[in-house]
Amino acid sequence: MSAYTNRTFTVALSTLLTLFITSPAFGWGQTGHRITGAIAQQYLSPLSYAAVSELLPASDLAQASTYADEMRSDPSEFWQRTASPWHYVTVPEGKHYHDVGAPKQGDAMTALTQYTATLTNSDASLDEKRLALRFIVHIIGDLHQPLHAGNGKDKGGNDVKVRFFWEDSNLHRVWDSQMIEQRGLSYTEWTEWLNKDITPENIRKWATVDPLVWIQESTALRDTIYPEDANKMSYDYLYNHLPTAKERLQTAGVRIAMYLNHVFEQAHAKHN
Repeated sequence: MSAYTNRTFTVALSTLLTLFITSPAFGWGQTGHRITGAIAQQYLSPLSYAAVSELLPASDLAQASTYADEMRSDPSEFWQRTASPWHYVTVPEGKHYHDVGAPKQGDAMTALTQYTATLTNSDASLDEKRLALRFIVHIIGDLHQPLHAGNGKDKGGNDVKVRFFWEDSNLHRVWDSQMIEQRGLSYTEWTEWLNKDITPENIRKWATVDPLVWIQESTALRDTIYPEDANKMSYDYLYNHLPTAKERLQTAGVRIAMYLNHVFEQAHAKHN
C-alpha cells in the first residue's frame, strides 16, 4: 500500500481478509466517538497536529469523529449503500480476522486502507482528504467497540434484546451509548476524567498501529460481554463491564493519534 513505507505494516494491511455483518450499526454513539477524538487530539505529534489543523481549521478530531455517522441520514447512494459496510467487521467465534473472507462491497478495514492512501495522496483534493481524515478517526473508534467485530449471528448484538435499567433495548445499543450515557457526563467531562487515568505504561501497552491487533482484542472482549440474564441488566452489568468500555475508549483515542502520527510521519519522510 503506497501510503506506508514500513514493510511489515504494509504486508499486514494488504493481506487482510474480512467477513461482515449486514445491518446498520453505530459505534459508540456521538458521546463515545467524541471522547476518542478529543483524547486523540491531545496525543498528536506536532507534524500531525499541523496537518489536522490544515484540513480541519474550524474544528477538531472530536467533531470529525461523528461525521461518518451523521452523514448516514444523507439519502445519496454513497451514504446509503456504498459506505454502509464501512463501520464494522465480522469475526466468527473461534476465528481470527485473517481467517475469513471479505465481501466485495468492502468493510471497515478496506475503508481504512483506502482512506489512509487518500489522506497521503498528493493528487487528492482537499475535500477528499477531509473526508478521509473523518473516516479514519471514526473507523478506528468503531474497531475498538467489541460489537463492531461481530460474530455474524446477531447483527453485532442488535438482535440480542435486553432490558437495560428496566427499559427495552439491545446489546449493541447498550455498548454504543447507554452505558456511557447512564453516567450523565458530557464528552468533555468523560475526556478529562479518562485522560487523567492514562499512564505512560498504558501508552506503551497500547502502542500498535496494526488494525489486526485492535480487531483481535475486540473479538476476544466481545465473547465476554453477553449477559447471563438479558432481562436484568443494570448495576451489576455496569459494574462488570463499564471499566472495559472506558479502557476501549481510552485505547481508541490514543491509537487514533498513534495511527495519524504514523501515517503523516511516513508520508513526510516519503516526500522529503
